[in-house]
Amino acid sequence: MSRTIEQRVSDPASIARAWAERRRPTSLVGSTGRLMLVAADHPARGALRAGDDAFAMGDRARLLDRMVRALARPGVDGVLGTADVLDDLLLLGALEGKVVIGSMNRGGLAGTAFEIDDRFTGHDAATIKRDGMQGGKMLFRIEPDDAGTVATMQACAEAVRDLAEAQVMAMVEPFISHRRDGRVVNDLSTAAVVRSATVAAGLAPTSAYTWLKLPVVDDMDAVLSATGLPVLLLGGEVSSDQEAQFAAWSKALAHPAVRGMVVGRSLLFPPDGDVEAAVDATVAML
Repeated sequence: MSRTIEQRVSDPASIARAWAERRRPTSLVGSTGRLMLVAADHPARGALRAGDDAFAMGDRARLLDRMVRALARPGVDGVLGTADVLDDLLLLGALEGKVVIGSMNRGGLAGTAFEIDDRFTGHDAATIKRDGMQGGKMLFRIEPDDAGTVATMQACAEAVRDLAEAQVMAMVEPFISHRRDGRVVNDLSTAAVVRSATVAAGLAPTSAYTWLKLPVVDDMDAVLSATGLPVLLLGGEVSSDQEAQFAAWSKALAHPAVRGMVVGRSLLFPPDGDVEAAVDATVAML
């Protein structure tokens, strides 16, 4: 951390140079034929919890250490993150040849009254293209009782359009969500995930570059039959029963629509603390 901070102070322009000089991947999918990404865009939305640790992702040095270790494992194709995390990983040399997806809307801060009105406060399509990233990701939560949904929906549609014009992936992560006891909770029923997937797939004037990032639920066949777009599985929260979680992922990965996984806290903060083993087990499923 001290080296990256010193570089930011003494030569901030080096970050732009490093993006320009970065070795880019030759393919969006790696040796497995599928895409394996490690995610670390939660902190920018104020979501720091992993398992029982409320501030697991609040220690930046700890997070970066685990990210670098995960990215170094065979079969890990790249990373999804916000600019602060990606710039640090870039300065640490961890992004050479990796797929990089910029996180775009982080304005829906966890636990706030405006959480559903998820403004685009992170990456934009122009910067993603300029820096040679491979795509942009957006969170699209549909809250039937919150009018803020429509502003997020319009912004996501515009982002999908802009990314398509840049000819890079638009990764859309949709949910049907409800506010309960002051918290926004995602509905993980099959019906809700099917509905959110069909709405997200129809955003923007083209779907040519759109991929969906969907949670693993009980009836994944119904979910995956609801769209003709490529799907990446969302790793989700840290589970106390990692074996059962891996079994559910493995079953979903058998569907031809599933083209990979995006996993964050479940790999970076596994119950036994063994990042490498958790990553290797997930790659083996791919």
